Amino acid sequence: MPAPRSPALPPATMPGPTVPGSATGRLPGLLTPAAPGPTMPTPAAPPSQVLTIEELQRLGLKANGLVQAANFQIKAAEAGVTGASAYPNPQLTFMAGPQHARIPQAQPSNSHRQFTISQTIENPFLRSARIGSAEAGVNASHAGLEQVRADLSAQLRVAAYELILRQEVARVEASVSDLMEEIRRRVKVRVDVGEAPRFELIRADTEVLAAASRREAALLNAHRARIALRQLTAGALQPDFQIEGSLAQPVSLPPLEELRETVPAVNPEITRLEAEWKRARLRIDQERAAVLPSLTVLLSNFQEAQYTSNLAGLNVTIPLFYQRRGEINAAVADSERARGILEFRRFEIGQLLESAWQAKQIAQRRVEMFDGGLVKEAEKALEIAQAAYRFGERGLIEVLDTQRMLRGVLSDFLQARFDLQAAVTEIDRLRAYYPKEDLE
Repeated sequence: MPAPRSPALPPATMPGPTVPGSATGRLPGLLTPAAPGPTMPTPAAPPSQVLTIEELQRLGLKANGLVQAANFQIKAAEAGVTGASAYPNPQLTFMAGPQHARIPQAQPSNSHRQFTISQTIENPFLRSARIGSAEAGVNASHAGLEQVRADLSAQLRVAAYELILRQEVARVEASVSDLMEEIRRRVKVRVDVGEAPRFELIRADTEVLAAASRREAALLNAHRARIALRQLTAGALQPDFQIEGSLAQPVSLPPLEELRETVPAVNPEITRLEAEWKRARLRIDQERAAVLPSLTVLLSNFQEAQYTSNLAGLNVTIPLFYQRRGEINAAVADSERARGILEFRRFEIGQLLESAWQAKQIAQRRVEMFDGGLVKEAEKALEIAQAAYRFGERGLIEVLDTQRMLRGVLSDFLQARFDLQAAVTEIDRLRAYYPKEDLE
C-alpha cells in the first residue's frame, strides 16, 4: 500500500528558529529573549536506544507479526509441496470367519481367511500438475513475504521521517512560545510607561495563548508519531528511543527510464500475482488430468481347509457419465480472474511509479526554491520589521504578521523535505528496495 503522508502544517507566528540545512538562526533585536541568569546546567539523561532509519527498518522487519505470519505461510506452502509429492498408500483388507456346510458330504472349516492388497497407480499427468501447482504456491508465498517486507519497510521509513518532522515542529513551537512570553513581558513594560497603547498588550496576550496551544499540540503530535513507530515494531523500541536522521538527508534514485524497466520485474506484488496465475493454470491441467481413467492394482490371497487361491486384478474408474466439466470450468474462470488481476496491477503499479516520480520532482523543486533564497528573504523581512518597530515606525501587528509569514515559509520548507523523502520511499517500496541483510 502507498506510504502514509503527513498533513501540511497550518501557518502561524514563529521567530527564526534553526532549521536543518537552512541559514536561519536566532534572530537579533527586540524579538530575541533576554539571556537568563546564571544557573547550574542539568545534563539530560541519554536515550536508551539511538537508531538510524536503516537500523529501525531491520528491527521492525524482525519484530513485526505480519512478517512472521508471512514466514509461516511459506512453511505451510512448502508442506503442501511435500503432500503433493507423496505417493498414495496401499490398502490392506483382511477377512476371516468360519464356514458352514450346506450339504452333508461337504467338510466344514473353522479357518477361512482372505487377504487383499490394493495399490493405486497414480496418473503421472495429474501428479505433475499437482506438484507444479504446489510449487507455484511456494513461489507466491515467497513473493508475499517480500511484499509484506517492502510495505512495512516503507511504513517504518515514512513514520520515522514523520517523527523527525513532528519533533522539528515541536522545537519550533517551543521556541515560539518562549519568545512570545518574552515579547509579552516587554510589551507590558512599554504599556505601563505609556509608550504603547493597551491594545498591543491584549494582542500580545492572545499571541501567547495561541503559541502555548500550538506548542502543546505539536508535542502531542510528536508523541503520537512515536507511538505509531513503536506499534509498527511490535513494542521492540524503548519508550525514549531516538532516531538518528534528518529531513535533509540526500536522496538517490536511478533514472526514470531504468525504473520503468526494473519495477515490473522486481515488484513483489507482480511476482506474487504471476505465481498465482501459474498456479491457476496448473490447476486446469490437474482437473483435466483427473478425467483420465485411474487404475488400482489388486492382489488377493484366499485360504480355507481344502483350497488356497491367489488372485490379481485391476480396478479401473471410467469417466463415463461425469467428466469433471464443473471443476474444469471453475479452474478456467479462476485462471482468467488471476490473469486479469495481474494485468491490472501491472498497469496500476506503473502508474503509481509515474505518480511517485512526479511527486518527487515537485517536492525537489520546492526544496530547491526554499534553499534558493525564499527562507532568507522571509528572515530579512522580519529583521526589517523588527528594526522598524524598535524605531517606532511600525506597530507590533506588522511585526507579528511578518513573523507569521516566516513561520509559514519554514513550515512549508519542512513539509517539502518530508514530501521528498516520502516520495522516494514510495518508489523504493515499488522496487522492493530496503535493508535486506540478516533477515533470513
